[in-house]
Amino acid sequence: MKIKTKYVCQACGFETVRWMGRCSQCGEWNTLQEEIQREASKPASGPLARAGLGMVPVQEGPLPLEAIQNYAVERLDLQIEEFNRVLGGGLVPGSMVLLAGDPGIGKSTLLLQAAAMAAGQWPKVWYVTGEESVQQVKLRAARMGCSRENLWLWAQTDMDQILSRMAEDQPSLVVVDSIQTMFTHELESAPGSVGQIRECTARLALLAKSLHIPVIIVGHVTKEGSIAGPRVLEHMVDTVLYFEGERHYPYRILRAVKNRFGSTFELGVFEMCEEGLRQVLNPSMAFLAERPLSAPGSVIAACMEGTRPMLAEVQALVSPSSLAQPRRVVSGTDYNRVNMILAVLEKRAGLKLGNQDVYVNIAGGIRLQEPAMDLPIAMAVASSFKNRPVKDNMAIMGEIGLAGEVRPVSYPEKRAAEAAKLGLNRLLAPRGSRAKIKTSGTEILEADTLVELLALGMEKKAPYPTITTE
Repeated sequence: MKIKTKYVCQACGFETVRWMGRCSQCGEWNTLQEEIQREASKPASGPLARAGLGMVPVQEGPLPLEAIQNYAVERLDLQIEEFNRVLGGGLVPGSMVLLAGDPGIGKSTLLLQAAAMAAGQWPKVWYVTGEESVQQVKLRAARMGCSRENLWLWAQTDMDQILSRMAEDQPSLVVVDSIQTMFTHELESAPGSVGQIRECTARLALLAKSLHIPVIIVGHVTKEGSIAGPRVLEHMVDTVLYFEGERHYPYRILRAVKNRFGSTFELGVFEMCEEGLRQVLNPSMAFLAERPLSAPGSVIAACMEGTRPMLAEVQALVSPSSLAQPRRVVSGTDYNRVNMILAVLEKRAGLKLGNQDVYVNIAGGIRLQEPAMDLPIAMAVASSFKNRPVKDNMAIMGEIGLAGEVRPVSYPEKRAAEAAKLGLNRLLAPRGSRAKIKTSGTEILEADTLVELLALGMEKKAPYPTITTE
């Protein structure tokens, strides 16, 4: 058996035959780790070789397009509507899905619930855990009521054994939690290293596509928020999902940043409770449940996440600053976009914000970056600055240009219908939106410029005087 030694950068995956203190590709220090790779003298045999893992090609040659059987016509329903929406309608047979998120955010809880729901309709579902014992997983499953006869638990980190057993049993779905704990005997490096993650994922993906078994793997994230391991990991899988949310809020957001079988603009909303994760089928009502009425600086934004219309509360607070450089604090949206909106408000609308601290927040712990959020943010800032609330029962949408113009946004009819369902009978929108909106009973206030829309959207007087301290 031939042994080769190499050094691999744990930050970018750069390989070299000698150790260096600093990676010559990404410039990081002390990231090169030694890895020993063994090359077997003969190919593997048995079910792994037939599945394409013993250096045997999965397909002998090219086939005509019409002769290839389409396995992705019928997707596998996970019985979780929010999860299916983000995946594009369900799991595609043979697909690889990578789910990443901060520690403790609920990744294992979500996948255990999904595996249990799948086990209620499919013959055999595997949940392979490398971080917990099967007793710990069973305890969590009992608490959430996820016990199923067809749900099989396996505490295993040896990828060679997992692949061999998968090739023999051919389960309906495999969940691996997490890929950073898996290892193969072909590499001497520790689990979680660049070489181990890349090799284990490649072998698992090859077997999944050969046997048409959908696989969901959990990936850890670094302190910067990116997926731990080599960047090539995201290229090897078919779908990359991020599970995110604030620890102090019960809501969790499932987003797709890559999806070969669906849109990357869809969003799933869950709520963490004692029994696990609960679907939030009407996120607009949940996010607006505690909204203060007639409060300056609080507005309702009509936004879109993929094909789903959603209402969110945008809050702003503007107060005089005692600093040479006023504070700009943004939570839940793009910081640079807010700075641009503040510049337009000062230049085009005449609001003197240069000596004011400005705080902008999207309530509920969610993050929204759609262009239609421009006008709601501008309205919230102007409302707080002038201490005048916006008109009652009004939703706002619109994109702001640098010249102070407000541009139309996509799907105005869906946004208006979502607002009408929650009793919002006023809509502040760019000119031309009225012709596209057929929702009855909705008063549409429209104009071309930011100055006109600010005047249309705010009340003439404040509900209470400004409190000052002398």
